[in-house]
Amino acid sequence: MDIPHGLSIDLSGKTALITGATGELGRVIVRTLARAGADIAIHYQKNNECAEALQREVIALGRRACVVQADITSEQDVVRMRDATRASLGNPDILVNNAVIQYEWTSILDQGIADFESQFRSTVLHNVLMAKAFSPAMIERGNGRIIALNTECSMQCTPSQAAYVSGKRGQDGLLRVLARELGPHGITVNQVAPGWTVSEKDREAGTERQEAYEAGVPLRRRGQDREIAYAVAFLASDLAAFITGVYLPVCGGNVMPTI
Repeated sequence: MDIPHGLSIDLSGKTALITGATGELGRVIVRTLARAGADIAIHYQKNNECAEALQREVIALGRRACVVQADITSEQDVVRMRDATRASLGNPDILVNNAVIQYEWTSILDQGIADFESQFRSTVLHNVLMAKAFSPAMIERGNGRIIALNTECSMQCTPSQAAYVSGKRGQDGLLRVLARELGPHGITVNQVAPGWTVSEKDREAGTERQEAYEAGVPLRRRGQDREIAYAVAFLASDLAAFITGVYLPVCGGNVMPTI
């Protein structure tokens, strides 16, 4: 097999839709994929100002960009988002399902039923709706990348994380089935599972170091948000064309799936 010289992540000519794009990690993924050459559909639910600022950043890099609003747990909203993206940029080649509803972590006995339901909707149902709306065009084209954000918590099952973990583990099962169903059409389906990641908010607050957590991480540090985005960019690229059905921890070895 010929190995190309100067390997790089090249997403030129591709369009990526990123849900939850105005969040701490979402913003970094937007910038990373745009710098790799992709045009970007920037999804937001409430923060239109941030979405428009990101759009200006992407355009300044010489890429096309559009802003799309949706509640990712609503079928009607996701279909409307698909139509708006298609009208502005065409059908996406890459989906990054990053949005999630956050809530207070507490014990199963104290957690409200609504928290479990919202986690299901923002993880499992979110991915179902995105697949239903966007994968038919990928099937017709015979190519596509679906990348969802999971978490190291899915393997840890730590007390107080039940609603979050149950949603993310449900997402994992769904996406493994989806990988098998869409694989014959040339579409890959993968997950990136960050650890406790350093964000811009941490840098501004001076809270990058968390020594108790870091002591249990084989690489003895927290990951940087850009390192999560790099993994997303790799899975979105042609370099990962033969990788599908993967749950990829990006957490310094804090969790290690075993055979």
